[in-house]
Amino acid sequence: MNGSVWSAFALSLKVAGCATAITLVLGVAVGYWLARRRFPGRDLLDTLLTLPMVLPPTVLGYYLLVLLGRRGWLGGWLQESFGINLIFTGQGAVIATSVVTFPLVFKSARAAFEGVDGRLEQAARTLGLSETAVFLRVTLPLAWRGILAGMLLAFARALGEFGATLMVAGSIPGETETLSVAVYEAVQAGRDDLAGNLVLLLSLICVVVLLAVGRLAPGRIGLR
Repeated sequence: MNGSVWSAFALSLKVAGCATAITLVLGVAVGYWLARRRFPGRDLLDTLLTLPMVLPPTVLGYYLLVLLGRRGWLGGWLQESFGINLIFTGQGAVIATSVVTFPLVFKSARAAFEGVDGRLEQAARTLGLSETAVFLRVTLPLAWRGILAGMLLAFARALGEFGATLMVAGSIPGETETLSVAVYEAVQAGRDDLAGNLVLLLSLICVVVLLAVGRLAPGRIGLR
């Protein structure tokens, strides 16, 4: 494999790592909140947060273009106020990938938190622990396997993200061309051997991740 391929691989790892870190923080926070709160519209909110899991990536990419483009309300404000442009940048790739992978962490975290015995949390409160201490010393240690499984799934999905990333970040070698985009470019250029090697590399990574998820949460991965 040539240098451009390794550059695409390194960029894919960087984008996937950043996106996974973002979705881990947000997914755990939102998952815990929905697992412990009851309010009108809760199911609707859950549906909206899960929507990126089932929408075509190109549809998500279109929504992000409308939102983050120079004519979008957020993209236009960032451009006018700070001179920040997110379209066709590495940051745009991270945002697109984070949106696509968020439901994987969110659903896994929520299921893991809902599986924690509330009596254990209540017992900790009666012993004088604060809510933060209960979360860090009781809830999180009991839910960590499900959260980690969701994080690994999100990383694998982020590593192979294509549609939304291509629409938002494009395919600029060394800047926004991730491994999955490199596969597409190789096929378009008729370089079938290169495309096959890239596909094999991505497939092996995904197999390893899925095996790890199976060991962390046998029989379920929190997508319910």
